[in-house]
Amino acid sequence: MGWRRWVLAGGATAVVAIVVAAVVVVLGGSSGEEPRASGTTEDAGTVANRFLTAFARGDVDAAAALTDAPREASVTLSDVRRGLAPRSVSAQLRQVTPGGTRATAAFTVGWTIAEGKVWTYDSALDLVGGDRAWRVHWSPAVVHPQLRAGQLLTVRTAAGKNAVVDRNGRPVLIWEAAGPTAGPGAGPVLTPALQRTASGRSQGGWSVVATDDGGVVQEVLYGQGDVEVAPLTTTLSLPVQDAAQKAVDSAPVPAMLVAIQPSTGGLLAVAQNDAAGLDPKALNGLYAPGSTFKIATATALLESGTSADTVAECPATARIGQRTIPNDDQFSYPPLPLHSAFAHSCNTTFAQLASALPADALAAAADEFGLNADFTIPGITTEAGKVVVTTGSADQVEAAIGQGTVQASPFGLALMAATVAHGGAVTPKLWEELPTEVGTGYRAPSRAVVDAVRSMMREVVTGGTATGLRGSGTVYGKTGTAQFGDGSRANGWFAGYREDIAFAVLLLGSNSSKPAVEVSSVFLNAAA
Repeated sequence: MGWRRWVLAGGATAVVAIVVAAVVVVLGGSSGEEPRASGTTEDAGTVANRFLTAFARGDVDAAAALTDAPREASVTLSDVRRGLAPRSVSAQLRQVTPGGTRATAAFTVGWTIAEGKVWTYDSALDLVGGDRAWRVHWSPAVVHPQLRAGQLLTVRTAAGKNAVVDRNGRPVLIWEAAGPTAGPGAGPVLTPALQRTASGRSQGGWSVVATDDGGVVQEVLYGQGDVEVAPLTTTLSLPVQDAAQKAVDSAPVPAMLVAIQPSTGGLLAVAQNDAAGLDPKALNGLYAPGSTFKIATATALLESGTSADTVAECPATARIGQRTIPNDDQFSYPPLPLHSAFAHSCNTTFAQLASALPADALAAAADEFGLNADFTIPGITTEAGKVVVTTGSADQVEAAIGQGTVQASPFGLALMAATVAHGGAVTPKLWEELPTEVGTGYRAPSRAVVDAVRSMMREVVTGGTATGLRGSGTVYGKTGTAQFGDGSRANGWFAGYREDIAFAVLLLGSNSSKPAVEVSSVFLNAAA
């Protein structure tokens, strides 16, 4: 991988402070008299001093005019200034050694490249005396003793290199002088976490190298630390991240989206719109999941012996113990099979059937989708959910429809969808090089149960509550609406997958799952 040159074009260069150290001319020679060319008014030390002053100030034309090859000197000095792009330069004349019509001036140069990055060295230049004036005898060695004709000076640092790349090698964060900076397409929610993780690997190294005109390093003239910091590879996909951001930005209320690759567990995207803020609630904010939790409730019913074809009632409301459960807008259906009740999101059906389950059945089913799992992913904090053993009939029927004490995050529901898609447990990760630590793992439902749940989730899209996604490919999913506060408002959910992308969408205060379905459609169509 090539190193970027630091370039400041002369016309656009910011004004910088030029530091020129005090010049001390020390006369040499047995006579103690500095050489002066015949007919000149300036001695060699004065000319050397003027050259170094112009050199330090960055006045290329003035410095070049004091040499015996102004055109060549101007080109080289200009290239050096562009290559090093210093904040300031100091030049101190230390001693002038006479020699008749020739003289040598020893000096010290200090290049301040950036805060804490100073390159200092000793050098010397030759002066020749002509008929009218002393001139600096030009060669690239005037700039640095080891610089040769045709070579360029370049500062080599991590700057301009990739700090973090996505799964396809596209830059997500780029090293700059201040540290890793967001590149094109980086999501604002994850950027701080990516920056913290990448910064921990930075060695702050830098060097000055001589290269040919093609940028090939021919010699290292100075170096500090390690500049060979390989980029981290995140599991994110910039096209998927871009699609996710466009999707949440299309929502009129706070919106979040998390996408996971079922086959690998890699996070593909994490997005929130401005209304949702930058606090990564998509990863660790816990909310009632509403009817998306029927994925777990259906699993508990199937594992208890209930068939997907079991016919049950779907009244507009159902009184179970001390709790009255309504369907959204109090719709009703004649008796219908469980898979159809799932597709149409019949709360009353699921509440009635779940009321007969053991107290730990729903928590156990949630365990099988990772909602109670615990992962430590470098750089981020995740919370999948919290589903505990129910303590009574009212608690049980509320939990069956994703209300009450049941909680999940968009990350958790994306993990649930990924588990269905994968047919096994999924370990989420954000990095290829940095492993996820599994604190509490989980085991997915049996293949037969997963297959039945998949069929139900497909029916949700083909003929249920998410038909708005029928034009977005072969999508599987579940909608959800969950009341909060005093019950007058509700959040809207969609959790599902298409091929190797599992995702969850949450819209706060949307009062319906339809907007979440619309955001999902924007996402899937953009990610196609």
